[in-house]
Amino acid sequence: MEISFVLTTLDRIYPELPLHRLATTPFRTLIATMLSQRARDEQIIPVAKRLFTAAETPKAFLSLSDRKLQIIIRPAGKYRQNAKRIKEICRILLEKYGGEVPDSEEALLSLPGVGRKTANIVLSHSFGRDAIAVDIHVHRITNRLGWVRTKTPEETERALQKIIPKRYWRMVNRVFVRHGQTICTPQSPFCLRCPVFRSCRRVGVRKQR
Repeated sequence: MEISFVLTTLDRIYPELPLHRLATTPFRTLIATMLSQRARDEQIIPVAKRLFTAAETPKAFLSLSDRKLQIIIRPAGKYRQNAKRIKEICRILLEKYGGEVPDSEEALLSLPGVGRKTANIVLSHSFGRDAIAVDIHVHRITNRLGWVRTKTPEETERALQKIIPKRYWRMVNRVFVRHGQTICTPQSPFCLRCPVFRSCRRVGVRKQR
């Protein structure tokens, strides 16, 4: 009951992630999620807009020069590494999947630079699959709430799958990412402004606002 209350409450407050408005295809979702791993939405959204204006498909991405791709994605960080991985992924998608993003976890995880979080976001957002995408926000907040006691995102994903009803899996990443960026921050969270304050055990919180 507590889990349902928390998730439905946050779902009303955070109906969507701004980045998801640009993630209108599985390919866009894959690339945008990869680039967002070390950056906030306000950094990634302008980058994604410029990137998808310059190229929309794996074939179009491969036609971009390495330098142009690096310049476009530079604000997202690790631009040389990300540019290389993006082109590697595009080659694989063209060679193995006819230019389409595969809809299986195994195939997604075989792509360079794609981890469980990215794979699960693609599966849930683009293919409507029930999946829990665990990033640093989901990991931190669910431990803080007292739902899990885990040390890694992988452990958190497995633990959450056991306690969260499947109908809520797809929203977990969205609501906790937004909540973690605005209220349930890593240091000194804004507990007095939190809409689910009474449902939180505040595990590990030493200072709050």
